Amino acid sequence: MRSAQLRASFLEFFRDRGHTVVPSAPLVPGNDPTLLFTNAGMVPFKEVFLGGEERGYQRAVSSQRCVRAGGKHNDLENVGYTARHHTFFEMLGNFSFGDYFKREAIEHAWRYLTEVITLPPERLWVTVYEEDDEAERIWLEEIGVDPQRFRRIGAHDNFWSMGDTGPCGPCSEIFYDHGPGVAGGPPGSPDQDGDRYIEVWNLVFMQYDRDVEGQLTPLPRPSIDTGMGLERLAAVVQGVHDNYETDLFVPLIDAAGEIAGVADRRSASLKVVADHIRACSFLIADGVLPATEGRGYVLRRIIRRAVRHGYQLGIDQPFFYRLVQPLEAVMGEAYPELPRRREFIEKILHQEERRFRETLEDGLELLDDYLSRTDRDCIDGEVVFKLYDTHGFPVDLTADIARERQLQVDYAGFEARMAEQRERARAASRFGSAREAVVDAGESRFTGYETLADQGQIISLYRDGTSVQRLSAGEEGMIVLDQTPFYAESGGQVGDRGELLAAGVRFVVTDTLKQGEAHGHLGRLEQGELSVGDVVSAQVDEQLRAATVRNHSATHLLHAALRESLGEHVQQKGSLVAPERLRFDYSHYEAPDEATLQTIERRVNEQIQANLPAEAEQMGFDEALDAGAVALFGEKYGDTVRVISLGGYSCELCGGTHVRRSGDIGLFKIVHETGIAGGVRRIEAVTGARAVAWAQQLDAQQRRLAQTLRISPENLEHKVAQLSERAREQEKEIERLKQKLATQTGRSLLDEVREIAGVRVLATAVEGGGKGLRDTVDQLKNQIGSGIVLLLATQGEKVQIVAGVTKDLTDRFSAGTLVNYVAEQLGGRGGGRADFAQAGGRNPQAVPDALESVAAWVAEQATD
Repeated sequence: MRSAQLRASFLEFFRDRGHTVVPSAPLVPGNDPTLLFTNAGMVPFKEVFLGGEERGYQRAVSSQRCVRAGGKHNDLENVGYTARHHTFFEMLGNFSFGDYFKREAIEHAWRYLTEVITLPPERLWVTVYEEDDEAERIWLEEIGVDPQRFRRIGAHDNFWSMGDTGPCGPCSEIFYDHGPGVAGGPPGSPDQDGDRYIEVWNLVFMQYDRDVEGQLTPLPRPSIDTGMGLERLAAVVQGVHDNYETDLFVPLIDAAGEIAGVADRRSASLKVVADHIRACSFLIADGVLPATEGRGYVLRRIIRRAVRHGYQLGIDQPFFYRLVQPLEAVMGEAYPELPRRREFIEKILHQEERRFRETLEDGLELLDDYLSRTDRDCIDGEVVFKLYDTHGFPVDLTADIARERQLQVDYAGFEARMAEQRERARAASRFGSAREAVVDAGESRFTGYETLADQGQIISLYRDGTSVQRLSAGEEGMIVLDQTPFYAESGGQVGDRGELLAAGVRFVVTDTLKQGEAHGHLGRLEQGELSVGDVVSAQVDEQLRAATVRNHSATHLLHAALRESLGEHVQQKGSLVAPERLRFDYSHYEAPDEATLQTIERRVNEQIQANLPAEAEQMGFDEALDAGAVALFGEKYGDTVRVISLGGYSCELCGGTHVRRSGDIGLFKIVHETGIAGGVRRIEAVTGARAVAWAQQLDAQQRRLAQTLRISPENLEHKVAQLSERAREQEKEIERLKQKLATQTGRSLLDEVREIAGVRVLATAVEGGGKGLRDTVDQLKNQIGSGIVLLLATQGEKVQIVAGVTKDLTDRFSAGTLVNYVAEQLGGRGGGRADFAQAGGRNPQAVPDALESVAAWVAEQATD
């Protein structure tokens, strides 16, 4: 059976037994920031098992896409080196929510395996939790499993829990015996970690609730949660031992091999690429974009690992995106989001690979240079950190390279440097004592949605972060009221400013901060004296609040316009809403062109001119999403949320303050757009009177520039274009002269070409070095047509080594092997691809002997 047939047969088997077929949930768990990714089939049903959600069914079956490449569950580093580890996999599962239990779950599993896909019963082994007598009886007495193929196993393998507390229960696992030709013993034996006996299905009997003290209380409605990896099952059914030999992977491996010119399906690099295109494509389809943190960083790590393995295969151009189409052919029918978003996925992968390739060679050069100067068998943590911090090398990518070269990685040293960096970042961002959180500040009721002036009683006072009973004139501090119209900084909106007044008392509020459930009014008591229990009049600065709400409502319109113009993948990644300006960070894979930015700006202003009503409504979280409200990606919301709608154009979950109608914003002007991280961009804009002032200032600046160039303002753009073109032409001329010099250098070296064992070889020392040495090698390879080039450049006490082999000879000679051979003689170490490699040495005196030894190396390789 092909994998698609297996998936369909599993779903149909359980549909016939009263289960509702539930489509795969996205890889990003909805409204659950505790999980990085959906990493198991039960994740979409987590709240059902916990009792917080009701579904219209008690039995379910699904084929759930999962990712295990970050956080607690991380298989990334093992991919490519084992037969069954993947970053992305499909989990087949059937579930009972308080309906059937052990007997039916066991019976269903056995019938599906032995009757539907007809696995030989004598090849199946079963384990149960060592204390689960009931499950043992069902397997041995009712199913009739041979006791010789049955084992009781301890809690480490056969007792499952959702967390340290909460629902849990014993498991029963089903193993498949691949036969005596594969090493390994049965489950429970000393050599159980071998590959002969492979777990294919895990049946979890969720029957207890574990409390904080570890006590187990029987659940009133025991449930069933099972999981079976489609990839493992396909390997069993298709008669192979390696998941990568199934029809889920072979087309992808072949497609990558065709690009690389590599036909050996056993290549670890081809397996890595085939696995990683699945994870990356589905993550992007589900809204994750490459970034510097969180889910986006995990995606970036996977992409960069795949690109580096493509580089190892000799692929010197962006290639990874070309595998999306073969993936669609394999999985597009089961997952229609793949064909629907294919072009977008390809764009993201192409851009990310192109960006990383710019730094990949520099990073490898840094690593080769380090290895040439050390005799250690461990890559220093300082180097690992520099590769990560400067060149974007995830640590597992460096570990991959280390493993290939039989080296260790100084993880402790790397973590020490990371800790130092984090501490510097914390020190740079710490607030002063006046802004630090205080304990037990009380609780404030916010009335600022309806009014800008209200009365409140002081429930706590703080000076220098310490609780006090009284503030006197001239003192700075923080005042907490039982109710206040002052908005506290939250969700990107800055805190209100204004005054707290009483008879003979004036406290100037310079900021308002959240302190737990309290609104802390920061400022200075300019006049009088205040004590806990006093009642004051709270007056928000109306002009500043009005300017702030204009900018806040404008961010909602901007968000909607971005999604409308760039695509629904756009998500808010941060914001700042202040009286003076707004800043909006959003996810997108490339800089919008000028025409697109103008369209976005025009669409926002059209909604302003339409004078749309702004409406706020409290509703349930799921109800809000069903109504089309946009929620922040990965945030945790309560059961009841506040929804802000601006006409029918924008609808978002938001606790901030807003205009009454969109026309109150007046005018919206984008003043700056830039990238701030991989896959994250930023728009800064102004509204209202500040937008008018900005336009006037720009007009005055234009006129001054026109006067400086002695032209009319209308011709300014044309004149600047002329000057820019002249500068480009001059740069091209400089580059042409550099290329000419490299060509002449190459021609002068051709006289030194020798023929060794029928192969043209040029091995010589040259002047200079640096990045131009690679250009010279490429020139020489082109000029000799077929052969081997090795150039050594001495710079002080260092030797730069660069080698190239023409494509027709890479099946017999490897530039990476040659470079390492020469580098070892020069006190260094290196490696690289078969067609090009570079390294460093630190013994210039040995250069003549090293060059002389190349002839013997070529002759030996030719003989082999």
